[in-house]
Amino acid sequence: MKNLAVIAHNIRSLHNVGSIFRTAEGAGVDKIFLTGYTGRPPRKEIAKVALGSEDRVPWEYTKDVGRLIGRLKGKGFQVVTLEQGRTAVDYKKYKPRGKIALIIGNEVRGVSKKLQELSDIVIEIPMLGDRRSLNVSVAFGIVAFHLANFLKKV
Repeated sequence: MKNLAVIAHNIRSLHNVGSIFRTAEGAGVDKIFLTGYTGRPPRKEIAKVALGSEDRVPWEYTKDVGRLIGRLKGKGFQVVTLEQGRTAVDYKKYKPRGKIALIIGNEVRGVSKKLQELSDIVIEIPMLGDRRSLNVSVAFGIVAFHLANFLKKV
């Protein structure tokens, strides 16, 4: 599988970063972009959860996520944000086309409205319980495998 990237923006927990690396490797993600204040390897907290995936999945750090999004769009990526909202589309109804850069965001505040506006589409995981949210690494896992499986068929 080719052309699936992740933008992990302002993820505060290093354990979540490690989980994102480990899940990304399992889903066949081509590259992780760590942006904003997201922690980056080498860190023992990341390594504890990633189990070596931080050494096997290519990654890049950049502070300026807006510039990164512009660069990826220039390379033909569709930018997809995973976030709840009135205009968000159920992730199961979203049909990827071509290369995808998936934005995931802060554990408490999510992905900012500004980044959502820079995206081509916002998708969400419908929630049934009162809590109405999942841990960022869990939500990422659900959507990453969905996108990876869809892209294998294309």
